[in-house]
Amino acid sequence: MIAVAAFLLAFPALFSIVNPIGAAFIFNEATSGFSAEERASLSGRVAFYSLITMVTALWGGAYVLNFFGISLGALRIAGGFVVALRSWEMLMAPERHEERKTAQATPSGQAAMDMAFFPLTMPFTAGPGTISVAISLGAERPASGLGLVEFFGGATAATVAISALIWIAYRSADRVANMLGPSGRQVVGRMSAFLLLCIGVQILITGVEDVVAGMMGTRAP
Repeated sequence: MIAVAAFLLAFPALFSIVNPIGAAFIFNEATSGFSAEERASLSGRVAFYSLITMVTALWGGAYVLNFFGISLGALRIAGGFVVALRSWEMLMAPERHEERKTAQATPSGQAAMDMAFFPLTMPFTAGPGTISVAISLGAERPASGLGLVEFFGGATAATVAISALIWIAYRSADRVANMLGPSGRQVVGRMSAFLLLCIGVQILITGVEDVVAGMMGTRAP
């Protein structure tokens, strides 16, 4: 069934790049100065905004790229580079990276809800890597017919599931962080950063392969 296949394709791809569990530790650090009620409200808003971002990229991202004449390979190269650069910085100096995020995410005199989209959703949760993956998934759609509807139905269900996991992970972030302790948080943070680095490099490699294949195709007699 096309819908099930689309879900099984989209869910692991989005889960790997969003990494709700690893991102929850960043969310916990960025919102450490807020009350439990504010953090719970923020987690719901970030999950909702992440859903809107992923669905928009999934459904309309490929058409936007065509309109501006941007190839999918170029998007993958740019997105993979951004993801790899961010994850490398996190891997080399996770504590300093999270401290800077906290400083950026909690400006003086700004209400908690104002930071729900920027920077907590974009770029911390559903950043360039997530958008590039969602657009890439959308580009795999069938040409037309019932299969197109089933494909987008299954892929959209995957984005809903990812958003639900974001909400659950972010709401539970403070409790999990307290259970792990400082050393546990550091270990999980480094593992998440390394996994994200591998994902970014893979996206970059795939983009380069797309560009090279396109160049070879145009040069073929």
